[in-house]
Amino acid sequence: MADNPLLTELCGMSMASPIVLLSGCVGFGEEYTRVEGFSNSDIGAVCLKGTTGELRLGNAPHRVYETPDGMLNAIGLQNPGVDKVVDDILPGLDFAETRFIANVSGSTVEEYERVTKRFDDSDIDAIEINISCPNVKEGGVAFGNDPEMSARVVAACRAQTSKPIITKLSPNQTDIQKNAQMCIDAGTDGFAVINTLMGMAIDSETRTPVIGNMQGGLSGPAIKPIALLKVHQVYQVAKHHSVPIIGQGGITTATDAIEFMIAGAAAVGVGTALFYDPLVCKKINEGIAEYLARHEVGSAAELVGSLRL
Repeated sequence: MADNPLLTELCGMSMASPIVLLSGCVGFGEEYTRVEGFSNSDIGAVCLKGTTGELRLGNAPHRVYETPDGMLNAIGLQNPGVDKVVDDILPGLDFAETRFIANVSGSTVEEYERVTKRFDDSDIDAIEINISCPNVKEGGVAFGNDPEMSARVVAACRAQTSKPIITKLSPNQTDIQKNAQMCIDAGTDGFAVINTLMGMAIDSETRTPVIGNMQGGLSGPAIKPIALLKVHQVYQVAKHHSVPIIGQGGITTATDAIEFMIAGAAAVGVGTALFYDPLVCKKINEGIAEYLARHEVGSAAELVGSLRL
């Protein structure tokens, strides 16, 4: 057994744990360290909140709604803009504790380019591209739901940075494997699989949508079976190019995390679970380590893509 069986390599980053805190769930990386008992040493990386070219106030309330086995959110990419993040927020992060991944969002290819270029000239360890944003020049269709649009964004961002690029794939598309292949061809270094599924909630008494934006992204245990399948499907493409996957969608226990690694994920994202158990990461780490010891597996990396068919 290795000294640290949880040691994970992801897109050239050495991480103490396979756990990545997901974008939007922990702000810009410093807020979560205020939770008593939490330590960045318990995780491999933090994915910062989605960042756009300029300040965004986000959507009208309600923005978050609890559902059976999950959560709907429609925050609307509220953020202070990339200059504020790079100039004022990044200098306050302790890069010696863990890895920090920027999340780049935009409504045009040009905005993705500008935000990526700004992060390239910073201490950020890697850049996640959120291609689930609506393309305003194409009538609002999400970049991530069209493989050609996805590849255009990846290629544009690739030209602006030498840092690792991780493309966040949407489940709300026809052929996720085609999308993955085209993003690999365009230069992505890794994938985050999956983003939220679109859903809604209705107040039966008022007969009105609960979410101010009417629809929102569904996360949490309810989407885990879908996320597992998508990770398995993307892995069939990504493994031929040594492109790693962050598997995410409903992970709340060590068993969940292990299942995602077996399906093909090199790392695992934790998000919604943090809202009701802020210290869940330590429990997941301990559970993975116990599983590895019990099965006499030397490292978490050996589990990746080990599904027996």
